[in-house]
Amino acid sequence: MVIVASVSCIYGLGSPEVYKSMMLALSVGQEVDRNKMLRDLIDMQYDRNDVEFARGSFRVRGDVIEIRPSYEEWAIRVELFGDEVERLSVIDLVTRKVTDELEEVSVYPAKHWVTTQENIELAIKGIEAELAQQLSQFKADGKLLEAQRIEQRTTFDIEMMREMGYCSGIENYSRHLSGRGPGSRPDVLLDYFPDDFLMFIDESHVAVPQLRGMFRGDRSRKETLVKYGFRLPSALDNRPLMFEESEEFMHQVVFVSATPGPYELEKSEGVIVEQIIRPTGLVDPEIVVRPVEGQVDDLLDEIRTRVAQGGRVLVTTLTKRMSEDLTDYLGGLGVRVRYLHSDIVALERVEIIRGLRLGEFDVLVGINLLREGLDLPEVSLVAVLDADKEGFLRSDTSLIQTSGRAARNLGGRVIFYADKITGSMDRALSEMSRRRDIQIEYNRKHGIEPRSIVKSVEEIMRATAVADAKSDADQDIEMLNLEPGVDRVQMMAILEEQMMNAAARLEFEKAASLRDRIDELRMTEALDDAGAGAGGKARGRTGRSARKEAGEGEGRSAGKPLPAGARRRRSKGATREKRGGVVYGKDKRGPKK
Repeated sequence: MVIVASVSCIYGLGSPEVYKSMMLALSVGQEVDRNKMLRDLIDMQYDRNDVEFARGSFRVRGDVIEIRPSYEEWAIRVELFGDEVERLSVIDLVTRKVTDELEEVSVYPAKHWVTTQENIELAIKGIEAELAQQLSQFKADGKLLEAQRIEQRTTFDIEMMREMGYCSGIENYSRHLSGRGPGSRPDVLLDYFPDDFLMFIDESHVAVPQLRGMFRGDRSRKETLVKYGFRLPSALDNRPLMFEESEEFMHQVVFVSATPGPYELEKSEGVIVEQIIRPTGLVDPEIVVRPVEGQVDDLLDEIRTRVAQGGRVLVTTLTKRMSEDLTDYLGGLGVRVRYLHSDIVALERVEIIRGLRLGEFDVLVGINLLREGLDLPEVSLVAVLDADKEGFLRSDTSLIQTSGRAARNLGGRVIFYADKITGSMDRALSEMSRRRDIQIEYNRKHGIEPRSIVKSVEEIMRATAVADAKSDADQDIEMLNLEPGVDRVQMMAILEEQMMNAAARLEFEKAASLRDRIDELRMTEALDDAGAGAGGKARGRTGRSARKEAGEGEGRSAGKPLPAGARRRRSKGATREKRGGVVYGKDKRGPKK
């Protein structure tokens, strides 16, 4: 069995023992009490709903019980003959036709946070005792508002647990529900695995630091909630694992990374397997180092050359402002260009990547998003501006990962614009030259002719299918704009309803796109109110995005000043020298090391 999980696998879940004990196991010929089985399903947090057969629900028609697990795309039909299970089958959700026959089946709880009624009663006693203590503390400190807030919230949660066996945010009471002591670690997804499981940590140079930081980030947020009476102090124990606790699960672990960090290298104890040779024979791209002076003009020449050859270009800058300004400048010179940074929502990022691959534009300017995980065989040039500015964005790891985006194209090339060779650059250049030499020698020895990876339009569309959810949401919004008499407030209400419906159907990408549109409408509403109060200033979205939508052009004209970080073209005295697969462009003094 292969289980793919994010860093959330170190966050708290319900107890594996309780979860397993509440599983409903059925087999053909088994004797069961129908009414008890229905009560068991309710205890497992399944809802009886004979109308809408949603995930985590069941419906009953006489001796036929249909269960839709929260974790499957199909439903289970249980047919009884008296107290005996006569038939078990899998049914299609739409046609209700039988698609498979089963001899036995296990139905797991609808939610992870499930427990028995006895445990709930014990937990409630502990919660009430903690509430009384916290109320006394708040009142002694004169924090009456916080006392009222925590009393109302906790009392409501206790009532919900008594009546429904569940409440919103029940995980914040996990310490009481599982009977753990203060400060003890929670049960997590990894507790559900056998002791001999094999763990792969992909992109470990990023994942390991994330594992280290999860506990502190969660703790900081929870302490604020406790301080102001939104949660009881026991909520602090609903937390991710500390890194030391995570290490306890690393019995057999494989760190997978093109740029492993010090931790992975230390733990590997010299047992390192390099996967340098590619099936296509492609080698790591050639690296060229050029002076910072005139970097934008030089980049423009390179862009025009690559675009004429049908290639795409990635450019990395140091700041969001630089990426936006450079995009405007290149756009004003007729380059088809867009930028990508953290202010752009996730779905729009996928749409932008798709546009680059399909040739809707030729150049993508970014900061730190043009790194691991991007499969862009169409990109033949990666340009790193200000490569000699030491820091996270210009570390050896970042430079190697960014350069790797050009490694899937036969004509791939990387340009570092720098006035000196920093320690990070030196390490990155040495490592990439080492890998390139190994690849070239292997190809020569085995007579392999490198070839680029070519993806069809259908493959690109399929790989970026998540962007279609945004298109569907945009079509719904356009239809609303065309309806007469629909003002902004009504549109926000309609979109909010559509968002909730999309989330209920588990169409989370579409729901997220609708949420972003609602936020934009609220922002516009606020700007309009502010503009009306200041004498009726321009309404709607302002700034660069408004200019783009209005068709006023994407950037400066050629005669206007260069953006921040841009300098004049390389001096006439500049020369180039090639050493070990790395081309160094230098002035008369040469690069400083």
